Amino acid sequence: GALLNVSVSDHGRSDSLLVSWDEPEEGAKGYLLALSSLGSDTLLQNGSAGPNTTSFWFHGLTPGTHYEIEVTATLACMKTVIQTMTALTSPSPVHNLSLSSGGSSVSLRAAWAHGPGQRDGYSLALYHSHSQALVRNVSLLPNTSTFLFDGLLAGSEYALKVSTLAGSSQASTSVHQWTAPSIPTQLRLSPGSSTSLIASWAGAAGAAWLHLELRNLLTQTVTTTLSARRGLTSYTFQHLHPGTHYWLGLSATAGSYTVLGPNATAWTYPLSPGNVTLSSADEQSSLQARWSIPVGHRDFYLVTLHEGEDGVPTRNISVGGDNGHVTFHGLSPGGQYSVQVTVVAGPYQASARSTAAWTEPLAPSGVSLSSQGSPHSLLASWEEAKGEGYLLALSPTKHPEKNSSLLRGVTSFIYEGLHPGTLYTFEVSTVAGPYTSSPQCISNWTYPLPPEQLTLSNGGHSTSLQASWRAAPSGCTGYTGTLLETKSQKRVRNVTVGNDWTNVTLEDLVPGRQYTLEVAAMAGPYRSPVQSATDWTYPLAPAGVTLTNTRRPLGLSAFWDKAAGDVEQFHLQLYSKSHTAQRNISVGPNTHNFTFLGLSPGTQYFLKVTVLSGPYRSSSHFATEWTYPLSLANVSVQPGRRPQELHVSWVESGGGRDHLVQLSVAESLSIIRNVSVPRGVTQLDLEGLVPGSRYRVEIISQAGPHRISSQTAIGYTVPLPPRSLSASPVNNAWALAVHWETAPGQRDGYLLSMLEEGSSAPPRTLEAGKDSTNVTVSQLEPGTCYLIGIWAVAGPYRSLPKNITSCTVPAAPTNLSLTNPGSSSELYTSWNEPPGRRDHYRITLYSLSSQSRVQVQTLSPDAQNLTWTQLEAGSRFAVQVTAVRGSLEASSINVTQWTHPLAPANLSLGSPSASVLWVSWAAAGQGAEGFVVDVYEAASGTQVGHTALDGNARSHIFRSLSPGTLYSVAVRATAGPFHASTPNLTHCTRECDALLA
Repeated sequence: GALLNVSVSDHGRSDSLLVSWDEPEEGAKGYLLALSSLGSDTLLQNGSAGPNTTSFWFHGLTPGTHYEIEVTATLACMKTVIQTMTALTSPSPVHNLSLSSGGSSVSLRAAWAHGPGQRDGYSLALYHSHSQALVRNVSLLPNTSTFLFDGLLAGSEYALKVSTLAGSSQASTSVHQWTAPSIPTQLRLSPGSSTSLIASWAGAAGAAWLHLELRNLLTQTVTTTLSARRGLTSYTFQHLHPGTHYWLGLSATAGSYTVLGPNATAWTYPLSPGNVTLSSADEQSSLQARWSIPVGHRDFYLVTLHEGEDGVPTRNISVGGDNGHVTFHGLSPGGQYSVQVTVVAGPYQASARSTAAWTEPLAPSGVSLSSQGSPHSLLASWEEAKGEGYLLALSPTKHPEKNSSLLRGVTSFIYEGLHPGTLYTFEVSTVAGPYTSSPQCISNWTYPLPPEQLTLSNGGHSTSLQASWRAAPSGCTGYTGTLLETKSQKRVRNVTVGNDWTNVTLEDLVPGRQYTLEVAAMAGPYRSPVQSATDWTYPLAPAGVTLTNTRRPLGLSAFWDKAAGDVEQFHLQLYSKSHTAQRNISVGPNTHNFTFLGLSPGTQYFLKVTVLSGPYRSSSHFATEWTYPLSLANVSVQPGRRPQELHVSWVESGGGRDHLVQLSVAESLSIIRNVSVPRGVTQLDLEGLVPGSRYRVEIISQAGPHRISSQTAIGYTVPLPPRSLSASPVNNAWALAVHWETAPGQRDGYLLSMLEEGSSAPPRTLEAGKDSTNVTVSQLEPGTCYLIGIWAVAGPYRSLPKNITSCTVPAAPTNLSLTNPGSSSELYTSWNEPPGRRDHYRITLYSLSSQSRVQVQTLSPDAQNLTWTQLEAGSRFAVQVTAVRGSLEASSINVTQWTHPLAPANLSLGSPSASVLWVSWAAAGQGAEGFVVDVYEAASGTQVGHTALDGNARSHIFRSLSPGTLYSVAVRATAGPFHASTPNLTHCTRECDALLA
């Protein structure tokens, strides 16, 4: 049939549904429409539509309700097309939606009235209006009409959207509201400058707007009003009056809410006064302060007078805010003053200070001028006079005047750089600001200068000294001098010369003696300080210097003769060209010999004797001698880097010029090598020797004419290791046979080491003679691998090792058994674990019945049993256990055993004649070793027949039985010692044939 493609929509109306369909291709005569509640057969509305109509409205429906609509199209020939579908009317929105804060700054309560119709529930979405962020999304039951949103931001606008839900449709209503603002806290108002105030507060995030009002408390007028958005936490008020008291009020607004906040007061900073001056007044010792009045307001002026450079306050005066001057009386003469004018407005002040001003000073008293023994300076002094400072003037004869200015507090002055022996006049006045007192005058002389660069020198002479100096500057009239012996201070002679003399020679003095010359210059009433110079006459050198050898202890003795004149001390210098260190000895003037002990043996020394007098020296010629050498110590002979080398080393303890190393074969004592080495060399390598040999070394030391030998040292060359090392196991002996070939050279013997693999025990060692080439190591662990090492030994030294690894034959398992646990298909094998090691066990099971190997198993080295399964019943088997270690094996003896046979099956009996009983059966499984058939009289149980047959038999005939007798027969299958029997079966033999006939 044709499809109508019915569709339903509400076009935004919650009480109506528009049904639309497609007209069939063959057309329709009309349409019938029926509307009923979903799930109910009750017809709510019906309608009809003519041909060419494709839509129909249902009105007056319930919002949010599910309906079932049936559209029937009437076609030609009384045919109809029916299509049914469901539809849902849109829900109606809520009524009277409200959102209120109730004065709360953190919550909003939503309330509404239910719309008509049905619904599934409500969806509430709360948005922050400013950020458009979704704050809360809530789903509620259909009967809910209120909801509280908490945890909101203070002073913020929120938008609430309430959606009525019905199926997949919804109808929404929105509303806006503000939370109440929070009051800002910690309001502070502080001055930023003389014309600005800085307001700051906390907690400003809880209001949409802040309103600030600033009032002038002096005039009680509103100066500034300000509205600021959320987040502002400070504001600076500009263009205010200096020194003025202001009041600030703060309120918070959010939507229709306004909350009054805190208030604060503050002063602006006052302006400091301008043009502050301090000048002299008409009265003596008086000063007047003046200033210009600044802009703005103030409470009063505080005028402070400061005295001195430190500005110590001396007077305070308070005057009205409109005054501009004040006068200070009764001040000190020559005093320095300044004034500070402070504007006071509330808690704040602003100051300005004048420059310094002075009162007129008085002249100083107690003036003096003294030379203090100085040729270039004069000390002027006076008593303190109050003022700013002093004006000084010094007027020498025939020289320009020297003027100086000093600050107060100074009561003396030293004039430097004056001319020696000159008369000067001094004047001093007190200065205070622009004022100067009358001067005070006095005169005095400077001291003359002593002669300069006085020197005293012997010029290389032993009996005379020459003195020289540079002439003193002006004021000198002559020179006077005294020559003294420095040590005794005994006066030798006096010298007086004119001012044009600059040198003098002093004769007939003692050689090597120290003298001092003192010289002074004279000028006017003063004598210059004494200048002095010191020097020695040149000493005479010693004679007859000798140096002799003392053998024990090692030392050298020095001798010399004293020359004429004075001697402070003798200096002995003993040194050797082979040593950087030298001996320096000083002895008194009465000593003429000295012995040097503890010298280096075998060393040539040189001696020089020097006479000392002051800084001057006079030396003798050189004397020389050798000390005896010592034998070398710690002579050591060690193997060299190769077996053909010896390394000889020693410690040089006795000096000497060179050493002679002598090498000999230890057994023959004949010298085979002489090697000369220079002093300083302490080791030597001897090459081309026989490996593994014993040698003797002796070293001779030489020093000048002396020779001495060291102790003899014995050493060995390292032997060469053996060659072609091999090792093989000895069958059934748990031993290893080790073989090797002899290497060239000598040796004392061989050392073998046997280290058991995987063992922490120390290795086993064996020794072999020097001519041996094999050894058998017994008493080893079976089935164990050993690391075999061999060394050639010569004295305490070994050759490089030769190593090889070999294993002993493992031990065969013992007490092997093969038992039947009572099964026809299983056998149990067990054995005792043999000593030693193995890699694993190989267990082989043979079938003796079929003459073939049945199974082979490999087990771990610690296994001791094995169960064989799935074996042939009634068969004989043999087992063998082999211990395997690498390629080596050891096997146990073979043992045999049978599996239990299975009982014969299908036992049947027959009697073909009167005295004959025929027995037949079938073999079970693979059969058995044999069968046994037993026949009994059933009545008496007496055995009347017994026959043993081989395993191929399947029947047997018993003859000569009694006719007509009931017999019981059983057949047993046998396998070794085991058997399995059938149940007894009975049968009668036939009656006699004649009777039967």
